[in-house]
Amino acid sequence: MAQARARLTSESWATAALEAIGEGGLSAVAVEPIAARLGTTKGSFYWHFPNRDALVAAALAKWEERHTGLVIEQLDATEPDPETRLRRLFGEVVGHTVDDRIEVEVLAAADHPLVRPVVERVTRRRIDYLVRLFETIGFPPREARERGRLAYTAYVGHAQLAMRLPGVLPDPAGRTSRMYVDKVVDLLLVRSGAVPRHG
Repeated sequence: MAQARARLTSESWATAALEAIGEGGLSAVAVEPIAARLGTTKGSFYWHFPNRDALVAAALAKWEERHTGLVIEQLDATEPDPETRLRRLFGEVVGHTVDDRIEVEVLAAADHPLVRPVVERVTRRRIDYLVRLFETIGFPPREARERGRLAYTAYVGHAQLAMRLPGVLPDPAGRTSRMYVDKVVDLLLVRSGAVPRHG
């Protein structure tokens, strides 16, 4: 146990705090329960953080990196075609919405002064990424911006429904969900006068 405690880092605390947010919202970030989860004491916490707000900030930074930065980097590194990248992005994020409550709980706390600037920054970054995809696909800037916003609102709405009303949307692991994702992306890509492929 002493050896395990010695290996604890600020990142260990941030990861545990982020998991706590996923399980119980922002209010679940409390030093003593997280210390118990990590098998350590409050002394370890104060070695790494001056206060709870600093821990919340570290957890949110980890959320931003894990749920946005790494996703974008991996997509850009592994998929050169922008339309395929868009489909993969939607498929992956839709697939994670049921199993991962962190996203919904962070967005639910967006009115908190520590959370708001992070959510705003992440939202801008995600929409900007979607806009760049639509521009690369061939849409003019203004239309790409509109489609990027629409795509992101579709994702947020899906995440909320999948978490709050399970069973309303298709099973994310099933064929119906893949068809659903294809249809959403087809609608986002359809040009004026065209007919979506998966009508």
